[in-house]
Amino acid sequence: MTRAPVLFVSHGAPTEALEVDGWTEALARFGREQPQPAAIVSISAHWVTRRTSGVTASEAPETIHDFYGFPDPLYRIQYPSPGAPALAAQIVERLERAGFPAAADPIRGLDHGTWSPLLHAWPLAEIPVVQVSLPALLPADLLRYGAALAPLRDEGILILGSGGAVHNLGEVAFDDKERGARQWAAEFDGWVRARVAELDVAALARWRAEAPHADRAHPTTEHWDPLLVAMGARLRGDAPAVIHEGFSYATLSMRSFALRS
Repeated sequence: MTRAPVLFVSHGAPTEALEVDGWTEALARFGREQPQPAAIVSISAHWVTRRTSGVTASEAPETIHDFYGFPDPLYRIQYPSPGAPALAAQIVERLERAGFPAAADPIRGLDHGTWSPLLHAWPLAEIPVVQVSLPALLPADLLRYGAALAPLRDEGILILGSGGAVHNLGEVAFDDKERGARQWAAEFDGWVRARVAELDVAALARWRAEAPHADRAHPTTEHWDPLLVAMGARLRGDAPAVIHEGFSYATLSMRSFALRS
């Protein structure tokens, strides 16, 4: 079976689900060019757990609209992908063996960190999707979390980390999506680009101490942490490939990349 890649996406604003731009076109191209994965396992910034990791186990996970104050059409979007209860049980077992308490969740659906990028990459929603919660852990443990999921790739299962390479809502230019990146944001994003290109996982784990403007780029870590999980899921022979780079609203990096053999 063909080894599936790891995909990290900076998912930007929820309205990306309604838009056509460079990021959405890049994801659509990625989905067309890849062999269709047997399933997708997603780790999103929008489902954080602090003790036991959750794993969606519904046969038909609902589309969660976990935002407010956006245009009505956004709330009508559905992404009716099938679930995969057997895969969910396998993931729970893998995480438990790696020392991460985990439990199947038969109720939880897919949040927009998962369905928004998938809507563009695989719009027919035919591929089974399981979402795994993002644990509130230190960087080294997030890398181990990704490593626990990595063997799934040899079963043709794509691992998706969905967050943001730069994510500062406090300084967003809400009135201008096309505004260029603020200098500090561009500098942090450039540091990320270089470390990913070098597969310098150790430096990425030390990002708070080593990256320029780290506290400003990520006042909270939930959009950064999926990148560490994705990097933890790398396997021998992987090379990074840029899927898209650029900014929305001055402080939301849309940097997205794949790790593939």
